Amino acid sequence: MYSSELLGELDMGAIPTRRESASRASEAPARDSARPRTGAEAEPGGRLARPRTGPRGHDAPLRAQAHTALPGSPQDPRAARAQVRAALARWTESHLPGTEHLTDRLEEDALVVVSELVTNAVVHAGTDVELTCHLEDSGALVVEVLDHHPSRAPRDGEAEPAYETPEYGRGLRLVARLAESWGVTYRRGAKTVWARLPAEDTEADGDETEAYAGERALERGLRDAGILAPEPRRSDRDRDWLNRGALSFLAEASDLLAGQLDENLVAALVGQLIVPRLADWCAVWLEDEVTGRGGWTSDGAGGTAPRLARVWHSCETRIEELRRTLEKEPPRPVGPPRPTPVAHPWPEEELGTALAYRLIAGGRPLGTLVIGRAGLLCFPDEVTGLVEDLGRRVALAIGAARQYARQATISAVLQRGLLPGAVAEIPGVRSALVYEPCDKGGPSGDFYDLFPAGDGRWCFAVGDVQGKGPEAAVVIGIARPWLRLLAREGYRAADVLDRLNQLLLDDATEAADAAARALVGPVGPGDGPQTRFLSLLYGELTPFDGGVRCTVASAGHPLPLLLGAGGEVHTPARPQTLLGVIEDATYTSETFELRPGDSLLCVTDGVTERRCGSRQFDDGDGLAAALSGCAGLSADLIAERIRRLVHEFGERPPEDDLALLVLQAE
Repeated sequence: MYSSELLGELDMGAIPTRRESASRASEAPARDSARPRTGAEAEPGGRLARPRTGPRGHDAPLRAQAHTALPGSPQDPRAARAQVRAALARWTESHLPGTEHLTDRLEEDALVVVSELVTNAVVHAGTDVELTCHLEDSGALVVEVLDHHPSRAPRDGEAEPAYETPEYGRGLRLVARLAESWGVTYRRGAKTVWARLPAEDTEADGDETEAYAGERALERGLRDAGILAPEPRRSDRDRDWLNRGALSFLAEASDLLAGQLDENLVAALVGQLIVPRLADWCAVWLEDEVTGRGGWTSDGAGGTAPRLARVWHSCETRIEELRRTLEKEPPRPVGPPRPTPVAHPWPEEELGTALAYRLIAGGRPLGTLVIGRAGLLCFPDEVTGLVEDLGRRVALAIGAARQYARQATISAVLQRGLLPGAVAEIPGVRSALVYEPCDKGGPSGDFYDLFPAGDGRWCFAVGDVQGKGPEAAVVIGIARPWLRLLAREGYRAADVLDRLNQLLLDDATEAADAAARALVGPVGPGDGPQTRFLSLLYGELTPFDGGVRCTVASAGHPLPLLLGAGGEVHTPARPQTLLGVIEDATYTSETFELRPGDSLLCVTDGVTERRCGSRQFDDGDGLAAALSGCAGLSADLIAERIRRLVHEFGERPPEDDLALLVLQAE
């Protein structure tokens, strides 16, 4: 007796089995005897015998039943097919009961099932094989294949490695698809695998049947071909990669996608990851979140159609043609978004299959990924599962890129509000500006301004706020407007710094600081409103015949440098305390003249503290030395040369914001 546990589980569920404690005489296998059997006879050579009358000369109803013994050789499947085909023909000629239901389709299915069952027995049992066929009155055909090695359960193709062509075809998966019912019967010393193939309904209307057959012929043929055809043989390298390298592939893909902050670059990377390893081509549609939440309807309504962001083909000359074809029929999913793949119309001429995966992140549909491969009727399960996992990572990367884009847009709008739209033009003075924020995705802590103050005066400012982001933006948003207001009210340079210092220390600034902190996270224990430090270089320019009178005041800021026409460099100001540190601090200013050819350089600490290892750019008066080499250059060239020298000072890009202003008397 053998347990059904020997069989295991296959795709179609557990193999149905039954046990018998003893074999009946009429069913016992005759391995050494050629004695004819009643009702299921075997002729010499393994031919299926014709049905005969009942025993002892009494007439009995003729039944379409036949039996044959096969030697267990590789030629058995071919011989079994030929003999079954001949037996069906003889039964039809004899008009035996049930033959009126026989059709070409039933005969084809029977030959396939017989071939698979005999092959399975020959390969995995390795014994003699006995084949029995009988036709029921209803037209159902029953096929039984008996072998003499019951301890070896029937095998199915899923036990083989992925993409390996099984030597025994598609086995019991195919039998399960074609048969109405099937199973395994265990007897002492023998095992029988049987399958019952149902008859087709021949009573249906002829025209209707013919129309249906015409519509479904290709579909049925492709389905059968997909079952019968072996899996495409891949190289050992590809097979090993798919079976063992999937996890490392996903890990590397995650790292690659996580570093991208542009959704179009994410779509481009997806094509290179998938093609040609997993598919012949792929396409990525992106949709806005409003359209994605609204879904699609069958008539195409639902908002703006998705945008075809990327198309990639293993043959680059076919990319544009494929793009034009795909744009005519964008994916329009219906119903709630799900990440599982669905069939997509095949866009090319040759036979192939395509699948569409919805890209969903945080419950929000962001787009659709479509893959296709020619020459296949369906993708292997390993590929569909791997692409589904990759699709989740792609959706997360697209969602992160969109979030970054939103934040960058907000920061850019905020930054534009914190800086002047254009610098003022001053009679008799040329100006040049370099402004490079380190963090492209958030407001910078450096700011500048150059504006008219009335009464023939122009004012300029270069400042640096402690910190970056929203907190720095709050301080800049207060300081720059107040600078303009105080200057236009007629306050001189030193008085402007006095009042701005007091402003940064009052309750209004503390409240603004607390509001800014609420934007970036909860306030922790001991964290209250804090005063923000501000370093500022502020000055006034008053043109006159023969030059420009300049008054400057520095509050904790790198001192300005004055370059004479002959190349001499000196500082015209003196250092003072940061703004926002000491209450009731008093500031002073210095006045000097810019003669034609003189240049005034104003910078932030992003220039002077530029690092290369332990050295800084301004160590040993490095900035003054660099400026002295700019004698005779225009304001624009001076600004560009200082910027280039700062960048070239270190091997890595600057890690701080960089701002510099050059004012040159004509």
